[in-house]
Amino acid sequence: MTPPIPRPRAASPEQRTVLAMVGTDVHRFDRLVEWLERWHAGLAGSVPEVRLVVQYGRSRAPRLPDAVPFLAHEELQRAMTEADLVVCHGGPATITEARRHEHLPIVVPRDPAHDEHVDNHQQLFARRLGAAGMVRLVESEADLVEALDKGVADPQAYALTADPDRPDPRVAAATAVGRIVEDLVCGRRVPRQRRWWG
Repeated sequence: MTPPIPRPRAASPEQRTVLAMVGTDVHRFDRLVEWLERWHAGLAGSVPEVRLVVQYGRSRAPRLPDAVPFLAHEELQRAMTEADLVVCHGGPATITEARRHEHLPIVVPRDPAHDEHVDNHQQLFARRLGAAGMVRLVESEADLVEALDKGVADPQAYALTADPDRPDPRVAAATAVGRIVEDLVCGRRVPRQRRWWG
């Protein structure tokens, strides 16, 4: 397992940085983008000030100054290191990367009922991790607002303490299962073998 990446623990009392990532799936995740926009608009003039960085992928571009469709690997690493809080979709790789940067991610799984994915594997995966206390699971706008407000008030509420000598085996196992599910569902199919009689 890759060792954790330490991040600064002393959040500025004047500003918080929230990094939100919807991933790179071809399906849009406008629902999460809209929730984030509404939450951020309600913070006008609040203390601490909140900088919201949104990686929105193929979703509708948010009306926010720090919104980008994609982040290169180096940019993503820097953004995760600088963030006080991380919000993300239910992709196993994204969750693992957030935890590696010592964040307890606030996870909003994509919902196929809203055409955000091909099936409900993100919901099942995120619910399993939420029940194990490995993510802060969010499935409604009210829950997202509550989680973000709590994190802005106290970023340590969603901070993990790294122990490179004792990696959490549940994370490795959950990540492996999640990658298998994503490979199966997202079209990376194993070539079919030809039948001996065909």
